[in-house]
Amino acid sequence: MQVTTIGLDLAKNVFQVHGITQDDEVAFNRPLRRAQLLSFFSKLEPCLIGMEACSSAHHWGRELTELGHDVRLIPPIYVKPYVKRGKSDAIDAEAICEAVTRPTMRFVAIKTVEQQSLLSLHRARDLLVRQRTQLINGLRGMVAEFGVYVARGIARIIDFAESILAGEVLDLPDIANEVIHNMCEQLMALHAHIRWYENRLKQVAKEDAGVRLLRTIPGVGAVTASAIIASIGDGHQFENGRAFAAWLGLTPSNKSSGGKEKLGRITKMGDQYLRSLLVVGMTSLVRQTRSHPERASKWLTSLLERKPARVATVAMANKTARIVWAVLTRNEPYNPHTA
Repeated sequence: MQVTTIGLDLAKNVFQVHGITQDDEVAFNRPLRRAQLLSFFSKLEPCLIGMEACSSAHHWGRELTELGHDVRLIPPIYVKPYVKRGKSDAIDAEAICEAVTRPTMRFVAIKTVEQQSLLSLHRARDLLVRQRTQLINGLRGMVAEFGVYVARGIARIIDFAESILAGEVLDLPDIANEVIHNMCEQLMALHAHIRWYENRLKQVAKEDAGVRLLRTIPGVGAVTASAIIASIGDGHQFENGRAFAAWLGLTPSNKSSGGKEKLGRITKMGDQYLRSLLVVGMTSLVRQTRSHPERASKWLTSLLERKPARVATVAMANKTARIVWAVLTRNEPYNPHTA
């Protein structure tokens, strides 16, 4: 009896596989150790394999694809409705096997090693930026306890840290000065690491043709462009620009019933990192529009006249996401007249 569909529940060491035949009969539902996984699938005829798009899923997706199998990654939120009562690895594998056969199921494209390598730069940079923000808030709060006020902004706190490391001593007890000195050292070290990641991303932006294409779009810089390329590649997994914008959570939520359509706030259901990068980029574009209105597009200028700035930045991010999809799929630079 030939297995046609398999649901694979991923884990660190013990995996669960649930296989069914063409007649929907259960062929097996068994655990596998990590060392047994590839040898097990190498003995099977090519079949459809479903996995949740979680940690290590892209790695195993590439490995199983090389063995000739049709591997599809499913967002975990779409697998949950197929989980029966209870929670176990066997039940999860069965639910994945059921979900992957649905005709309207949505899948995640398997990332290449190059995409994941580029994405690791963004993940590490984002982690250090959050650590730096936490350290800055702690340092500002600590010196404020002694009556020392440091103005808000990354430039102000960096200047303060540089002055402390240069030899400036506050009129405080030795213990407090030592703690502040150590925190300033840590802050400057984090800041230097973040600058390294940013320079590395700029270097990648010069080498990658897709990143260079996206940088022709107003408000899309090296960091945003490389993050998009690392996340979606050429963008052909999306049917249109609206599908990409919806994946980012930038489209309005639809709450319709009884023939009455009602649109609410944006869903915020997609990639939070990409969404925040686009919104931040559009915020910068709005500031440029206010300082240099002669350079701004008529659409953005009229939008700012009717809507608050924050609403305008989100709307512009939605529109930019659609432009990004068009630029990637057509492999052409941004043309404002066509847009």
